[in-house]
Formats: sequence, structure tokens, C-alpha cells
Amino acid sequence: MTTPPPPLPPRVVATPAALELLALLQARHGRDLLFHQSGGCCDNSAANCYLPSDLTIGAQDVLLGEVGGVPFYIGKSQYAYWQHTQLILDVVEGQGGTFSLEGSTGKAFHTRSRLFTDAEWAALEATVARDLA
Repeated sequence: MTTPPPPLPPRVVATPAALELLALLQARHGRDLLFHQSGGCCDNSAANCYLPSDLTIGAQDVLLGEVGGVPFYIGKSQYAYWQHTQLILDVVEGQGGTFSLEGSTGKAFHTRSRLFTDAEWAALEATVARDLA
């Protein structure tokens, strides 16, 4: 009998503060939301939270996983730079980008990251290669 492979390490996780803000947004806007990691410009590389009708996900977007049951996407070209890191969705005080649903709360989603360990990267490498193909 063969042992199944261990589960892949999550490519995106959320802090308790991020999950709390997400719950507030879901209470206001409904449970059906999504995150997209901004590539910069006016959103300062922030994770933005949207209603699904406010953003079209396309072939150049990679689904990294879910936080609080909400899908989290990143553009393929940006992911090529961040592929070796686990994204950590957090919250900071202050006004974030105007595109994200939390803009009126006085808080903003903020993305932190950490490098995957060698063992985590070995487990993820094939998945990442497939997503970037």
C-alpha cells in the first residue's frame, strides 16, 4: 500500500486580523467575494477584495488558494516573481486603494511574504511550473 503524498503547503494564508476584516466585508457585501493581488501602480501592490462582478478573472490569472473561503488570485507575470514565497494577507491601519471593498473601513489589506523552505518548494515546484506555463 502506498502512502499518499503530503498536502501542498498553502501559497496564501491570512492573519486573524485579515480574516476579521474579511468577515466584516462579507457581512456587508455577501459571502461571494474574491481577492486579486495588485501588481502595483495606484494600489501599491496590495491585495484587493472585490465582488465577482467587479473584476474579470482571465487566463493570465493564477488561483493561489483561498483565505476564509474566498479565492485569491494573482497575475501570472507577477506570480513569476513571487513564486518562491508564501503570501500572507494582513491588515494595516489607514486608507488603502480605492478599488478594494475595505476602502471605507479605515483599514487596508496588506500583503507580506516569506520564502518557502526547501522542502515546501520541492513539494510545490511542479504545481508552480504548471501555473506559469
